[in-house]
Amino acid sequence: MLKVDGATVKIAGFTILRGLTLEVEIGRIVGLIGRNGAGKTTTLRTIMGLVDLQSGDVQLEGQSLVGLAPHVRAQRGIGYMPEDRRLIPAMTVEQNILLPAWARDIPNADQRLQTIYKLMPEVKELASRGSTQCSGGQQKLVALARSFMSGSKLLLLDEPFEGVAPALSQRLVRAVKELAEAEQGVSVLVCESEFKWARLLAEKIYVIERGETTQETTPAAAPAHAVPDNFTTARASELTS
Repeated sequence: MLKVDGATVKIAGFTILRGLTLEVEIGRIVGLIGRNGAGKTTTLRTIMGLVDLQSGDVQLEGQSLVGLAPHVRAQRGIGYMPEDRRLIPAMTVEQNILLPAWARDIPNADQRLQTIYKLMPEVKELASRGSTQCSGGQQKLVALARSFMSGSKLLLLDEPFEGVAPALSQRLVRAVKELAEAEQGVSVLVCESEFKWARLLAEKIYVIERGETTQETTPAAAPAHAVPDNFTTARASELTS
């Protein structure tokens, strides 16, 4: 499904990604974990076409995405949930969710919206509310719903649990899994700083350090893989809790 091969990215003269490689198979949820500044967000922005590659390749279903504009990548079925949510203040919740459909001219947008509302009834209750009237946690749910509108093949989720209360984080975990199950074959790449949430969600995990993927493992096997000490949220005490 998604393959990032030897991605190198420089921003303002600084090398952010250093030959990063990862793969997300069809229908799987994969985590990319690392501390702040490791390159997680840049990885997602590179996949989405918001950052240019210096070298390497990004492929979706065996086809290179290099050189394609972000909106073209969205048209190919990639949904992106940025860390800061980026909801449009002047729009209602429902309008924010439908925004990718208007940009992409998605033929089954109404059907996808109803699927979202069925799986996330709390979002349906917010449909007519202005996005700025929602709490931070509610805005996370709305941003997730919006990413699903265009993400018929791949969802890119950037720190979906950051700043969210534990109870709502559990709800986000369920929502991601339910959305992935509802759209058979959709793949998910979720970037997280906290291993505990990636462990609950992902089937496979990559560890990223200084712009490189240094480990590929599974939640069950992670304790044996000596996640770096400087990655404070993945210390052994947490991995085995």
